[in-house]
Amino acid sequence: MRWVESGDVRLALFEQGDPSAPTVLMVHGYPDTHRVWDEVADLLQDRFHVVRYDVRGAGLSGAPSETSGYDYDHLAADLTAVLDAVGKPGVHLVGHDWGSIQGWQLIGRPGIEERILSFTSLGGVHPGQAADFMRHGKRGKVAGQLLRSWYIGAFQIPALPETVLRATLPRLANRFGAPARPGHPADTLVEDGVNGLGLYRANLPFSGGASDDAPLPQVPVQLVECTKDPFVSPALLASTYLWAPRLWHRRLHAGHWPQRSHPRVLAHMITEFVEHVEGAEPSRELRRAGPGERGPFDDRLVVITGAGSGIGRATARAFAAHGAEVICADIDLDAARRTVEGIADRGGTAHALRVDVADTAAMEEFARLMKDRHGVPDIVVNNAGIVVAGAFLDHSVEDWRRTLDVNLWGVIHGCRLFAAQMVERGQGGHIVNLASVASFLPTRLLPAYSVSKAAVKSLSDCLRAELAGRGIGVTAICPGVVSTPIAHNTVYVGEFSKGAEGPAAKAVAARGYPPERVAAHILRAVHRNLPVVPVNAEGTFGYALSRISPAAVRGVARLTGSGEISRLTNKR
Repeated sequence: MRWVESGDVRLALFEQGDPSAPTVLMVHGYPDTHRVWDEVADLLQDRFHVVRYDVRGAGLSGAPSETSGYDYDHLAADLTAVLDAVGKPGVHLVGHDWGSIQGWQLIGRPGIEERILSFTSLGGVHPGQAADFMRHGKRGKVAGQLLRSWYIGAFQIPALPETVLRATLPRLANRFGAPARPGHPADTLVEDGVNGLGLYRANLPFSGGASDDAPLPQVPVQLVECTKDPFVSPALLASTYLWAPRLWHRRLHAGHWPQRSHPRVLAHMITEFVEHVEGAEPSRELRRAGPGERGPFDDRLVVITGAGSGIGRATARAFAAHGAEVICADIDLDAARRTVEGIADRGGTAHALRVDVADTAAMEEFARLMKDRHGVPDIVVNNAGIVVAGAFLDHSVEDWRRTLDVNLWGVIHGCRLFAAQMVERGQGGHIVNLASVASFLPTRLLPAYSVSKAAVKSLSDCLRAELAGRGIGVTAICPGVVSTPIAHNTVYVGEFSKGAEGPAAKAVAARGYPPERVAAHILRAVHRNLPVVPVNAEGTFGYALSRISPAAVRGVARLTGSGEISRLTNKR
């Protein structure tokens, strides 16, 4: 630690890492100190020269005697003094909360602008953006943001906020994004909270503070939107691109203090952005977040099992046509390669991999290789499956085991392995599980298949509830009969073991419902985050009947006979 003089106060400056490396300067918010960045700074120090300081009135730094000493001009002088002390021609600025607000206000000022190479903003907006939103935003959205920001008005009341803060801040020590640990909240929390009121009283236009017409920054800006931030609404952040011509907008499923709750994810985002500004090629995630128009699936990474034919192949082609990079996985590697070749012929990007979804070790290795070679997928489609047709008493133990291993355990493996990666990344995602009309319209001709698909739908419902708070959607797709090579791949047992394949194949082909239409439903479901999607007439009818009359569903299951087998199987 060393001291930096800035007018009437002394600032406590902290540095770690190689001074010759690119410098990342992190500015904390209210009522924090530089210690809120401890975890992130430790993760960055091997690559960067990390600099932090306690802003005036916080931590070890001095506090001005008058409220006017907290205005933007004094904050600008502090930032300039720190930049002078660091002695670098340019630094990468990272600001949180009031550190972000002052960053937006100051980085366009002459004398500072040319010394800032990039700016990463968390939990704060350009003052002009906030003012414009309050004047011109939709009433409901503005009202919602005002409710989140109620304390700003309360802080203008003389004397009362000081009394309340002294009584309440010690009790809120465990509410700052993560359990309290040494250094955060700081021992000076109460004093910092009272001193920091000056930031709100000196810098808000309606209280006689600074204006909101700060110059727009021309440097690259990375906005990290914390989707569960109780103080900053998505509506307020939606117009940030108007205030930063060179904007990278990324989302992190975290609250207001991601430094504490998601330090690795945040450090990764800062690293990617800084290294890109320094000249490195952007990652897929950074390309997607960058300036310019983006479709919903551009630069997404999509994993599809059973992608060698039918619905899997059609879905892979559809995602690739919409700009995604697709991993085509199948137990038949040659079939997966043919899917990839078709995508490449259309100008898309895809990769073929072999995997048996029923093999636990193989799926674990597949997920590991995926992450190492391509990164964490944004979308996973668990599509691989098999069909055994015939009466329950004609199903062998091996028929049951293989059906459940592929249709249910294959989905379980895909969900548990890739959901864990998505949760760790902290940027959301989507999982699609291929169920079937048989999941809610069972038939005595497909007992193992119906059981496996009902379990897949139930698993999807459970997983959707668990992962919703992580920003990860889960969808169960439930098609009826689809015109695919399903009948040729079905195993027929008992009375259906002879002569069933031909009529079934003809019936399925005659249905005339192409897998490309199912793929369209899948893309729509991901885009809209739908929970359950029945597909085509029989899928819609079966879903409605299951909700209206379970007794009728049981009746349908009893009535089905050998002539209906081809109409009740739908596998890819």
